[in-house]
Amino acid sequence: MNTQLDDLEAMVGAVLAEELLPTPEKIRQRIKQTRVACPDVTDDQAENLARRFETIHDVKMDIGNVLKERNFEPWLEDARVGIYFYYWGRYRKLLAQKKFSGQVLATLDSVTDRTLGLLENPKKEGKWDRRGMVVGHVQSGKTANYTGLICKAGDAGYKVIIVIAGIHNNLRSQTQRRIDEGFIGFDSERMLNRTSSSILGVGRFDRTRRPNTFTSSLRDFDRAMATGVGIRLENLQEPVVFVIKKNTHTLKNLVEWLTEHNAKQGATSIKSPMLLIDDEADNASINIKGNTDEISRINEQIRDLLRVFDRSCYVGYTATPFANIFIDPDSDDEMLGEDLFPRDFIVSLDPPDNYVGATRVFVENAENVVRHIEDNEDILPLKHRKDHSIVGLPESLSAAVRTFIVARAIRLVRGHDGEHNSMLVNASTYNEVQRQIRNELHELVERIRCGVRVNGEGHGTGAQCDPEVAALHETFKAEYSKTCGISWPQVRERLLESVGPVVVVEVNRRSHGSLDYSSYNLGFNVIAVGGFSLSRGLTLQGLIVSYFLRNSMMYDTLMQMGRWFGYQPDYDDLCRVWMLEEAEGWYAHVADSVEELREEFRKMESANATPRQFGLKVRSHPDTLVVTARNKMGSGKRLVVSVGLANHFIETATLRPDMDSLEANRNAAVALARNLRDAEKAPEKGEVVGGGRLVRAAPVSAVTEFLSGFQNHPSSTLTETTPVLKYINERYEGELKEWDILFTGISGRNRKNSLVDNSLGFSLTCQRRSSGARSDKKALLITNKQRVASRGVEKVGLRTEQIDKAEREYIPSRNRASGSKLNYPDRIYRSVRERPLLIVHLLDIDRPAGDLSAGKPVVAWSISFPKTDHQEEKTEYVVNSTWMLERYGDEVGEEEIEGDDD
Repeated sequence: MNTQLDDLEAMVGAVLAEELLPTPEKIRQRIKQTRVACPDVTDDQAENLARRFETIHDVKMDIGNVLKERNFEPWLEDARVGIYFYYWGRYRKLLAQKKFSGQVLATLDSVTDRTLGLLENPKKEGKWDRRGMVVGHVQSGKTANYTGLICKAGDAGYKVIIVIAGIHNNLRSQTQRRIDEGFIGFDSERMLNRTSSSILGVGRFDRTRRPNTFTSSLRDFDRAMATGVGIRLENLQEPVVFVIKKNTHTLKNLVEWLTEHNAKQGATSIKSPMLLIDDEADNASINIKGNTDEISRINEQIRDLLRVFDRSCYVGYTATPFANIFIDPDSDDEMLGEDLFPRDFIVSLDPPDNYVGATRVFVENAENVVRHIEDNEDILPLKHRKDHSIVGLPESLSAAVRTFIVARAIRLVRGHDGEHNSMLVNASTYNEVQRQIRNELHELVERIRCGVRVNGEGHGTGAQCDPEVAALHETFKAEYSKTCGISWPQVRERLLESVGPVVVVEVNRRSHGSLDYSSYNLGFNVIAVGGFSLSRGLTLQGLIVSYFLRNSMMYDTLMQMGRWFGYQPDYDDLCRVWMLEEAEGWYAHVADSVEELREEFRKMESANATPRQFGLKVRSHPDTLVVTARNKMGSGKRLVVSVGLANHFIETATLRPDMDSLEANRNAAVALARNLRDAEKAPEKGEVVGGGRLVRAAPVSAVTEFLSGFQNHPSSTLTETTPVLKYINERYEGELKEWDILFTGISGRNRKNSLVDNSLGFSLTCQRRSSGARSDKKALLITNKQRVASRGVEKVGLRTEQIDKAEREYIPSRNRASGSKLNYPDRIYRSVRERPLLIVHLLDIDRPAGDLSAGKPVVAWSISFPKTDHQEEKTEYVVNSTWMLERYGDEVGEEEIEGDDD
């Protein structure tokens, strides 16, 4: 590696970070000025560096949104003149060195200022406490955000800072290392051992002050060790930080030690102002089947920890707005009475515009990124026991490994020498199964390494005939040849360099594998095999390829498992994710739901709403049906959940498969068409939309009769007949009096080999759909993604000016790649819809291709409800958690949720 080039990059980067928007000309000017000290840097290297800085400094970040209680008295602006931001100043320099753009740093400064200002003034006397939450995105930089907040809190006068960093040792250690680097400035392990301190991160800029720590990168809080230090917190001049695991023993020991050794004589509490950061806050109160008491104790112990201090602030950080902090309680009053509810403020963070999140991956770019796993069941079934034996690998997993090796070679051709490169394999919750997968992957990498070493760089017969090199060539052609701008000969020359240093490690509480990237100055190249340990919080640097053979209906869990979200500068076009098609459908749905809630958050901020009002909004979202049922599966109870249907879309994605039910649903559709004719709204005279017919302003009575006659499946919870009819009947004479009804079909140019139905009084070519893989004698699932309606259908029936208004007001994803085509989500059209839309689907499911014989369609329906102008009375649904448990099981293996206490 070119040391002078690295030095030039560091020096120019530090200068450019101080400028909000350095132009291409300014970037090249700074490089030219600094090159005097780096004469070995060539013109080509300098120009490549200039282009990299152009990419970095084109990144922008918005400040986000905030909801807060209205009676809080602002304090920061008046106090600022007396605060010397020593710790923050060091941290800002570190982020600049890490190539954060000037605009992102300026926004991070503003965001952390705003959050600090929502805490209480640490100089304020008397007893006080504050409760807040910061909602970010998975892998979007929440740790950088709360490290900045910790630095500013220390500068402002907070004396005790406690970070609760997840439930696993590796996540706690990772967080401690980041706090060491960004706040302490020294290796915490050497500090506690009283050996020569190793300077880290911010310590390289200024070491005149140093925070104290009672934990290290290798050791969680230890009561005996802390007592042996013999220093009371009130006697420390600089802030003290604890980075602890979310574990009952650790919390108990910390609470007892703080009470016994730091409360003043005769008192049971501590006066020093304390800030508690609860990372992965939504993971503090999940009711896991068979382990409910454990989680409840952790919740109570966090509250005990807060009560130890007379003056405290709790800030929960999460990436999932469906966090259980809003959803678990059985009543609204109970929710608001929870000690950890963020009653004082909620901050919603916006990531930089180069962040790759769920919307970008699963909604905008799935075709390029996502690959489906269809060959696992014989070797690695989705559901398996902990003693399952692994013999070989699914071909899809072998293909993913080859893709990783080829992608790394492309990165080397692009000049990304010395960068970290990772592949994730999350296919089992069981440690023993993970070990076997790791061993099989190790053997595969060894075979590829041997093949490449012997034949990889040659141009003769051996290279052409070697099966491993040939497989790599096929992988390149399939995945990258048309998009990466690099030829196969260029890639082939770097294959040995690519596969040579790759190691396969097992990452769980029993393994010796490590993901300590900081130990690898020339880049760590790793295939990480794990389960629950890889599912939450842990960052895999330079993650290129993910193989994800897990499934979950739990939205929090699902999004947290997405370790592939984040930042991929200069290699985002190489990233690939292998998963089940069903899982892709869930991710797309959750991504849409999360964005919907974030838009609601922005609207509520404009209306000066409070955290309480947002909490109630989250609890009434239709997706809480699934979240609540998943949380309480172990109870085996029928759960009553109140949901608001206004401004939401529901559809029958699961149907009864028996012949009587299918026939009843066809009869309901025929009766609907007949009732519309009786109301002089004959569907055959309706507008032609695609291959279907649209009836405008139909009477609600025709809709309610159709729904009453439709045989709904009990697992299609949102379309349960009784609550849906109740919701409609309450608005019978008002907003839902008239309906638009669309009978969907395929247009003429797509009619070949399709099923044509005439039962409705006109010719309709049925849409083709497949049955989902989990379909059986009890349930017919429509497609693996369990989606019935086609994208864009909610726009049907709207006037041009309504469509223009919805699209104009849409706040597009800030994560969209520059120049990409804008995709409008269907939900935006509900806000301008004047009448609800009923969509009646006649589906041709699983007929053999080319079968032109007469058949009968399968009927399903969707409804797009408009927003309401009235106070919404929520509709009560009954969720049978036992049924959900039988059908979907519990994706968390017992082996992973037991302990991790050792």
